[in-house]
Amino acid sequence: MKIEQLMVQYLYKYKTVNLQDMGTFTISPEIDILQDSDKETILPDGAISFQYNSKALQDEGLVDFIVQQSRKIRPLASSDLESYSILSRQFLNIGKPMIIEGLGTLQKNQQGTFDFSQGHTVSSKMEAAPVAMKEKQQDEISFSTKPKEPDSKKGLLIAVAVVLLLAAAAAVYYFMIKDKKDVSVTENSIPVPEKDTLKTTDNLLLPADSNTSVTNTATAPAASNDGFTFKVVLKEYPSKIAADKAFEKLKSYGHKLLISSKDSGTYKISMPFTSPLSDTLRARDSLKIFFGGKPYIEL
Repeated sequence: MKIEQLMVQYLYKYKTVNLQDMGTFTISPEIDILQDSDKETILPDGAISFQYNSKALQDEGLVDFIVQQSRKIRPLASSDLESYSILSRQFLNIGKPMIIEGLGTLQKNQQGTFDFSQGHTVSSKMEAAPVAMKEKQQDEISFSTKPKEPDSKKGLLIAVAVVLLLAAAAAVYYFMIKDKKDVSVTENSIPVPEKDTLKTTDNLLLPADSNTSVTNTATAPAASNDGFTFKVVLKEYPSKIAADKAFEKLKSYGHKLLISSKDSGTYKISMPFTSPLSDTLRARDSLKIFFGGKPYIEL
């Protein structure tokens, strides 16, 4: 049964009831409303009155009545009654009329108080109270193991899937780090040749500490008056000063070099070779790798 219905039934029985922070309803003592009657009772005008009181306290008798009829504990019954009063005031404050079946209608006026309009027909029959639950005399004690719930297998599968995902992520992370380390080691282990570790031989451009001798089966052409069969021009310079500076620097690395003038304003530095002319391209490509630029062959 609702709190509103319990309040009305309490009023029928005890003739007065307080509604917290709202006021007091009163039924004239001369009015006798038969309890649990199927017949409706016709009320004359003025049979029910309402006295506004913004400081009205919660009706303790009504709380006890709610506990008796609803089988609720007292704190819960008191809380329900308070919530009903608060909600009723909120509706009244926004201009909504509060219709109480069996009593009448409350409505807020312009002065901020509540006006009550009495109803004339009431029914005193109360709804059946909820059936009380019977407690067992003694709880049965069982030592049997409860069957596993179906969801336990599902939870186990989820846990296994999570573990596998974590293992896969760890493996991917490990191999990514390992690959980075391997690449780093490989890059650091590649030796970078230095320019001053090279020197020219009669046949090829070889490392300075190499003991390898290269034999070319091709018949070498006769050397020129300068003692070489061809030379590779490493770079050209626009002035004698620039050419001499580069010549001294490269010569200090142990290379056999020549400096000559292309014309009155251009000088070139070249490396002579006494190997066969078939080695010209290989010699040029080797010098291009070590010295850069665009070296070319000059016979």
